[in-house]
Amino acid sequence: MMKNVVEVRDLVVVRGSREVLPGISLDVPAGVTGLLGPSGCGKTTLMRCLVGAQQVRSGTVEVLGEPAGSAPLRTRIGYVTQAASVYDDLTVAENLRFFARVLGVEPAQADEAIASVDLASHRDQVVARLSGGQRSRVSLAVALLGKPDLLVLDEPTVGLDPVLRRDLWELFHRIADAGAAVLVSSHVMDEAERCHRLLLMREGRIIADGSPDEIRERTGATDIEQAFLHLVETQPSGEGDAA
Repeated sequence: MMKNVVEVRDLVVVRGSREVLPGISLDVPAGVTGLLGPSGCGKTTLMRCLVGAQQVRSGTVEVLGEPAGSAPLRTRIGYVTQAASVYDDLTVAENLRFFARVLGVEPAQADEAIASVDLASHRDQVVARLSGGQRSRVSLAVALLGKPDLLVLDEPTVGLDPVLRRDLWELFHRIADAGAAVLVSSHVMDEAERCHRLLLMREGRIIADGSPDEIRERTGATDIEQAFLHLVETQPSGEGDAA
């Protein structure tokens, strides 16, 4: 059985008077895990907890055997937010070289990361002049520097064309095959079939956890979207929405 890379127990996140995550528990093993659910269900909040960027009310989050956000994890986790997190006034190559220096990795890794996200032909372009999808790929390239043990990707394929989406999922699987864990959030249910394991989320709660085959078999559905709808219709609704 695959060893868990992430272990979350009784995690509570509160904003104002509202519980965004109402005491959830989950495990993320090695391989590619999909975190699927509609927009506003709490996926981003959960991912922020994993990388130590979210204040929590209670519960524990351990990543690679360390408390989330602790110093030993800073070079072991790659994180890509929905908004591109690179410098618009630098070229693609300049961004990668800068972050490589910050992380203390070999300059050659910058070129490898650029090539892996299919941006070699744009390496000398200023990021501000790239398309939205290309800017997102620059952020992904930065996250790949240092060959992280856990890659946390918040909706990395939104707005990308089908060919690029396919290529990126192939990249995620190559990273996982090399020994890393990849957690990918999405609200597009047809991406579920590309994952080894799925966490289906609704209103801050995990409503299903297992392989695509296990979830389909458990619900008697022919695809994950139907499985999700079945689970929504047969389980009690929580209160409020999450972020």
